[in-house]
Amino acid sequence: MGRATERRRTLRIRDGAVSSRPDTLVAEEPMEIRLNGRPLAITMRTPGDDFALAAGFLVSEGVIGAADDVRSIVYCAGATADGVNTYNVVDVRLAPGVEVPDITLERHVYTTSSCGLCGKASLDAVRTTTRFPIGDTPRLRLDPALLADLPDRLRAAQRVFDRTGGLHAAALFSETGELLDAREDVGRHNAVDKLVGRALRDGGLPLSRAILLVSGRASFELAQKAVMAGIPVLAAVSAPSSLAVDLAAETGLTLIGFLRGPNMNVYAGEERIVLGGGA
Repeated sequence: MGRATERRRTLRIRDGAVSSRPDTLVAEEPMEIRLNGRPLAITMRTPGDDFALAAGFLVSEGVIGAADDVRSIVYCAGATADGVNTYNVVDVRLAPGVEVPDITLERHVYTTSSCGLCGKASLDAVRTTTRFPIGDTPRLRLDPALLADLPDRLRAAQRVFDRTGGLHAAALFSETGELLDAREDVGRHNAVDKLVGRALRDGGLPLSRAILLVSGRASFELAQKAVMAGIPVLAAVSAPSSLAVDLAAETGLTLIGFLRGPNMNVYAGEERIVLGGGA
């Protein structure tokens, strides 16, 4: 199986001095996700938590919503012409009776480390297909001071980033600020899929009392993944996209950007934020 990091020789130039030494880099390899033996998607990811990644991806696609929906997840032996198991092909077998939406098998999704599910059909499609509508759950009430502490807690959990400086991270926190889980990956959407997939396999969906924090920007696909997993709050240390804000407003998701210490912008769902001194 692949490793999360690899070593490569690098030429270092520091203040005019030149030296040669190995450097630790984040690993990036393609992973193909197959559904009931049929190719579905390819993503560039950091090896590790591959089964959770595949499961989380299927949650975001609306294919599964509970651990019982999955019969098995395995690496495909003999995935290559010479029969070698590369550990880069994962086959998810659904439980009997679990329907597969036609669109899922008719299109082959290519996801990249920067893009995620580009070209998703529409905001309304996400709102109507999620199994865990956010508006159906009791509202969280969050103090801005609690949110302000979360980026430092996420940063402290980024073990591979400390060695490579080249990974995105995502974390789930409880409504009291407890770190529930954190994952790293070369793709921010992969890190979220790993979180959601692990929660699904542990019987933890919907994540209706959780806060999702991502280390970069809040794109449409990340907002989509939060909504599909029933997560009511998505926070990012950088900016959201316009489509992410539209989706948040459409589905009732609280969307926070530029979360840096006590400063933050709330783009949607501000009713979950407890404001002591006025807006």
